[in-house]
Amino acid sequence: MRIQRALARAGILSRRKAEELVANGRVTVNGQPAQVGQSVDPDTDVIKVDGERIGAPAPTEWFVLHKPAGVITSRHDPEGRRTVFDLVPARPGLTYVGRLDFLTEGVLLLTTDGAAAHRLTHPSREVERTYVASVLGEGDLAAEEMRHGVELEDGVVRPRKVTADKVGRGRWDLTITIAEGRNREVRRLCEALGLEVDRLVRVKFGPIELGELAPGKVRSLTKQERAALEKL
Repeated sequence: MRIQRALARAGILSRRKAEELVANGRVTVNGQPAQVGQSVDPDTDVIKVDGERIGAPAPTEWFVLHKPAGVITSRHDPEGRRTVFDLVPARPGLTYVGRLDFLTEGVLLLTTDGAAAHRLTHPSREVERTYVASVLGEGDLAAEEMRHGVELEDGVVRPRKVTADKVGRGRWDLTITIAEGRNREVRRLCEALGLEVDRLVRVKFGPIELGELAPGKVRSLTKQERAALEKL
């Protein structure tokens, strides 16, 4: 792994701060000054910061949070609003896997494995995300249009799967599966078809399902779930 990642996972500091330490010559690997971006093996290499050896990196951790509405997917918010990091265990190097906007609820993965987080959100991976959009309007007609593709300002969106369930007069639950990570994609898709989104919940990210996890609650992924993510 990269030297800055090894320092972050060992709980020393953030990757950005780690890069600064390395650039300032305060980090050595096997007695030699470290270089930003160099590869190291924390289990065999002797890594020191200001002459003090760091330990082996902490084991990689994975969590799934049921993000509530009204919570920011960010580490800090200048307006002082709650962030997802107020709801999860404090871990060095913890990062989220893709964003959910302020009002959207549901599955949010967090991990100390930054490389895996980047891999899972890269467009080339086409990891499926499933949402349930509670909408007002002609949901059945909108679902049919979605199946044929809808032109948005940043290109055509064609969900992998769309189902429409009528839940009241003029009210529908649309279950929409996409394999992209464009900003506010599902909301913009619905709004482009004249639907008013009353609630939006991500119920699945890849193989990880929301299940019965309550809003604001968090749990560790099972071994089976982690193995399923590794296969993506």
